[in-house]
Amino acid sequence: MSVPALPAVVTLAALITYQGTAMAVGQARVKHKVMPPASNGPEAFERAVRVQQNTLEQLVFFLPTFWLAALLSNPSWACLLGFVWVGGRVAYGIGYRQEPGKRGPGFGISFLSSAVLLVMAIVGAFSQG
Repeated sequence: MSVPALPAVVTLAALITYQGTAMAVGQARVKHKVMPPASNGPEAFERAVRVQQNTLEQLVFFLPTFWLAALLSNPSWACLLGFVWVGGRVAYGIGYRQEPGKRGPGFGISFLSSAVLLVMAIVGAFSQG
């Protein structure tokens, strides 16, 4: 079985986005002198940690639903929604790090993308037989 190229690119983009949040936490640790294993510190550091944690939580839901939608439903639409998800996570991270109240649009975009992918995966799974 060959792996579809565009879904693989979406997956890589999502993983790179997550890795970027991890690097941002590392930079915030250095900038605010928060030594491991501490996980709290100045608000700017804690926002970076929250962006990373929330992105990880969303990634666990996104990746399986994305791949199921791509394999069982419509790969083109799944990939479009996957790229929208990545954009939503980037917007979430930028907004939250600026000011917590600015995180909503990015969260909403990525959450809705995942929800549509879930519906696509469910419909695709039940229409296979």
